[in-house]
Amino acid sequence: MTHNETRTEFNDPMLLTTADARQLLTGAPWRRFAVLGDSIAQGIGDPSPGYRTAGWADRVAAILSAANPGVAYRNTGRMGATSAQVLAEQLPAALEFRPDLVHLVCGGNDLLTGGDMTLLRGNLDAMFAALASTGAQLSTFTLADVWEVERMAPMRPMRDRMAEINDVIRAVAADYDAILVEFWDHPLRLRPDLMSADLIHFTMSGHAVVATEVVRALSGHLPAHTQR
Repeated sequence: MTHNETRTEFNDPMLLTTADARQLLTGAPWRRFAVLGDSIAQGIGDPSPGYRTAGWADRVAAILSAANPGVAYRNTGRMGATSAQVLAEQLPAALEFRPDLVHLVCGGNDLLTGGDMTLLRGNLDAMFAALASTGAQLSTFTLADVWEVERMAPMRPMRDRMAEINDVIRAVAADYDAILVEFWDHPLRLRPDLMSADLIHFTMSGHAVVATEVVRALSGHLPAHTQR
């Protein structure tokens, strides 16, 4: 990509090509992929010129399906959902789906209801425990430190609390041997076009990079004989 070239899905240096992503997950054992959580799980975000309008989870599901035909996918993510609502409303549906690969992401909306980190930890622990008991591979990621970008100045008071949420996510992920993708210090966070107009959700270009990093993380947990 040259200095003057417009960044798109086809030349973005942070993205895997479709073929490379598919190759990384060829032979993956998972056949039932579930995603639950808040708007990040749902895939909310503004369109990005040159990028498909598709959330990170939909992208990962498409790659899994292309690499291993027959993969089923269910995403119950809902904008505005707190961890308590995900526990009460989405976990039963996820368990009923009988996934063997589950990604759980929530916590940001808990700040709007007091930001009790002990309560968040308890809710996440309950969900991870229930999902882990099925034998499913668990996955999650941390939230990105996007507040260095100038246009994010109005949202900077949230930064310390988001860092606390990440600490909770890391602790619960470690307790349940979940795949953890770290976005807190990922270079993506410094892109000026990363955030949607609401300054809360990634644009579609950001979702594309998240999908790439999740694919890389999943591939790193495959048996050696499945990797090419």
